[in-house]
Amino acid sequence: MKDILMVKGARILVDVCTKIKPEEKVLIVTDMVKFNLATVLAGVAKERGAEVIVSLMKPREKAGQEPPVSIAEAMKEADVVFSPVSYSITHTHAVKNAAACGTRIIVMTDFNEDLMIGGGIEANFDELKPICKKVANALAGGKKLRLTTPGGTDLRMDIGRRGNALYCVVEPGEFSTVPTVEANASPFEGTANGKIVVDASIPYLGIGLLREPIQVEVQNGFITKIEGGPQADVLIKDLESQKDQNVYNIAEIGLGLNPKCRMIGIMLEDEGVMGTAHIGIGTSLTLGGNIKTSCHYDLIMWKAKVEVDGNVIIEDEQVKI
Repeated sequence: MKDILMVKGARILVDVCTKIKPEEKVLIVTDMVKFNLATVLAGVAKERGAEVIVSLMKPREKAGQEPPVSIAEAMKEADVVFSPVSYSITHTHAVKNAAACGTRIIVMTDFNEDLMIGGGIEANFDELKPICKKVANALAGGKKLRLTTPGGTDLRMDIGRRGNALYCVVEPGEFSTVPTVEANASPFEGTANGKIVVDASIPYLGIGLLREPIQVEVQNGFITKIEGGPQADVLIKDLESQKDQNVYNIAEIGLGLNPKCRMIGIMLEDEGVMGTAHIGIGTSLTLGGNIKTSCHYDLIMWKAKVEVDGNVIIEDEQVKI
């Protein structure tokens, strides 16, 4: 029964997000866990007259791990790539190189059947597009950003690189997450300072929705201390195991802009919740930064207030520009 219901979401991905045309080459990169999603997508894309290939790989061991070379090469040749996978391949050279070749890429990390049926995917992406681009332009056009929350976050950073508007609709050479709608940017390395209080979700490593806040101290662009309960310990142990200082890099400031998204412990739904902010740590390469390391995790917090050069752009779950 769910296969039938998932067709609704698959049609949005094919007709709205990528606007697939007859004869286009569509590559669906998936793994054994998410294969059912791939088959529904493939069926709808085939209905539209596309040439569809499904590439099945074993699940990656962690987020940020490159796909096999053969799949990475195929991604560069495709017109459209969908990636319903268990662990993110978003922050990889494979995605960056495919986008450079003009591929339209839809990221579907940790997607499940319910996300194809309802929630964030029901948003009007065309209506959200100008709002998302306006916020991304504000990030790109500013120099100093301050993020604060009622939970205790107070973080400052230097910005001015490109602003990324991810509104679930892609043109050639672009990638977007679905169903999160977000504007994000990568701060200049070494400039972030302050405190992050993560009180919503860390949708990685099995952490999900937070039972208690996690306190994170930041100095000169890197996390220097993490404190909290058992969920914080999971993050601490994983980062220590990477044995690479760059996993502590402040890689991203992201702002959720999808009023249909729900906080449920799944990355691509959580990050889009209207009024939230997330701080990405680790790899920044695909966002406009210079760091490539073994992971990219997002720390999500409620009720963000964001100021750019002293002007408020997000507050009280509303866009102020």
